[in-house]
Amino acid sequence: MRNVMIHHRVFFCCTKPLSILPSLSPPHLRLSYSAAAAAASSPNRAIHCMANDSPLSQPLTGGDGSVSVPPPSPASSAIDFLSLCSRLKTTPRAGWGKRDVKNPESIADHMYRMGLMALISSDIPGVNRDECIKMAIVHDIAEAIVGDITPSCGIPKEEKNRRESEALEHMCKLLGGGERAEEIAELWREYEANTSPEAKVVKDFDKLELILQALEYEQEQGKDLEEFFESTAGKFQTDIGKAWALYIASRRRKQQ
Repeated sequence: MRNVMIHHRVFFCCTKPLSILPSLSPPHLRLSYSAAAAAASSPNRAIHCMANDSPLSQPLTGGDGSVSVPPPSPASSAIDFLSLCSRLKTTPRAGWGKRDVKNPESIADHMYRMGLMALISSDIPGVNRDECIKMAIVHDIAEAIVGDITPSCGIPKEEKNRRESEALEHMCKLLGGGERAEEIAELWREYEANTSPEAKVVKDFDKLELILQALEYEQEQGKDLEEFFESTAGKFQTDIGKAWALYIASRRRKQQ
């Protein structure tokens, strides 16, 4: 009798560190993330791996009864990556919730306005504006998995960086690797290192977006969010950052 390999649907559920995921996730598995598992307070993330139902993921049976699985298509990798990034649209920035701000901005809201800051800023000698725009779009991308980890979470900076690095690596593999994935990873690493002129500008935009949003919440909801202004005071690295921060502060004084 001829031996026939039978294809089974497989379901994995794990709470191990993300670093082991590549060994658990064959290329034909689709990844989805449960909302409960994304809480930033949890050091591990439950990740559910389910067999992809798309025709491209179905096994091919050879004449000898063997089964082979085609790799994911570029479209599949792109959509899986974008579906994961949708969590950035629904995950609130943690600091606002701790101050009882109603309907706080999401991580994606924050990154979008930073992208606009880079887009409308004047040309700066020695600074690649297009790179700043892209860096602003991806600088918090790992938070799609780890959530928004703030200083008040009590997590050491080194541990925060480790979690985000592992999350970024996993997201780039989900995208399928290649040139675009490496570009995202390099932009993220450059921002974290804060050594290039572009990274310094985007770091300032990160703080500027924070205090501008704080000002708007004060105006809209009658909050006192002084601590956010204090936490960024004296930390701007560029001329544009300092100039915009001074103007935001002056506008705040006028309303008080």
